[in-house]
Amino acid sequence: MLHFLETTDELKKLIPTVGGVEKTVIEDGHKLQTYFDNIVEGIVDYTPRVVSSILVLLIGLWVISRLAKIAEKTMTKRDLEVSLRTFLKSLLSIGLKIILIVTVAGMMGIGTASFVTILGAAGLAVGLALQGSLSNFAGGVLILIFKPFKVGDVIEAGGQTGEVKEIQIFNTILLTADHKTVILPNGPLSNGTIVNISRYGSLRLEINLAVSSDNNLEVVKKVITDVIKNHEKILVTPEPGIFIGKVTDGAVNITVRPYCYPEDGPLLTSDLYNDIKSAFDKNKIKAPIQQRMIHNITG
Repeated sequence: MLHFLETTDELKKLIPTVGGVEKTVIEDGHKLQTYFDNIVEGIVDYTPRVVSSILVLLIGLWVISRLAKIAEKTMTKRDLEVSLRTFLKSLLSIGLKIILIVTVAGMMGIGTASFVTILGAAGLAVGLALQGSLSNFAGGVLILIFKPFKVGDVIEAGGQTGEVKEIQIFNTILLTADHKTVILPNGPLSNGTIVNISRYGSLRLEINLAVSSDNNLEVVKKVITDVIKNHEKILVTPEPGIFIGKVTDGAVNITVRPYCYPEDGPLLTSDLYNDIKSAFDKNKIKAPIQQRMIHNITG
C-alpha cells in the first residue's frame, strides 16, 4: 500500500512536466511552421527576380557580343590598326559587362551603391597614378584613328626624323637615317607638330648653287638639266625645277628642285652636289670669286 502511494505521488509530479514538454513542442512546431512559411514566401517572392535577372544576364551577354562584333566590323571598314581594333573591342566588351553585372545585381536586391562608389574611387586613383601613361594611350588612339602617318612613312616630329617602324598604343618607334631607334611617347607626339615627309610618295630636294655672273646662264641651266636627267633616282614627274635667283657680289644664285622617293633623299642630295660640281668643271663653268673690301683707315 505504501509503495502504491509513493508511485502515485511520483506520477502526479510527472504530470506537470509532461504538460510543459507538450507545450514546448507545440510552440516549437509553430515556430518551425512560421519559418517554413517565411521560406516558402521568400522563395515565391524571390523566384521571379532570379528568373528575370538570369534572363536579363543572358540577353545582355548576347547583345554585348553582337555589339562587339558590329564595332569590330565598323573598325575594320575604317581600316584601323589590328592592335587598336582588338583593344577597343575588349574595352567595349568589358565596360558593358561591368554595367550589366551591376544592373543584374540591383535587380536581385543586392546593394550596388557601395560597389559603384568603390569602383569609381579605384578608377580615379588609377587614373591619377597613370596620368602620363593615359595621356600617351589617348595620343596613341588618336594617331591610330586619324592616321597622320602610318608604318613606313618618313616623319619629322619631336626633333627627330626617321621612318616609322611601329605604332604602339603608348609609343611610336622611328628608325633614323643613321640607324638609331627613337621611341617617341604618343601623348606629346599627337599634340605636337608632325611633318609627314613621305605622305604623297615623293620628296622635293633643294640644291642651292652659286656661279659667276660671267657665265652664260643658258649653258649653266643646260648643264644642270643634263645632270638631273641622267640621274636614275630623280623622278620625271613632278618635273624638276631650276630657278635663277638674285645676283650679289658678282655671283648668280641658282636653286635646283628635283623630286625623288623619300628614302633616296639624304644620299641623293650629296650625289647631286658632287655630280653638278664635276659637270661645272668639265664645261668650264666659273665659280664666283669672293670679293673682299679693304678699307684703309688713316688717323
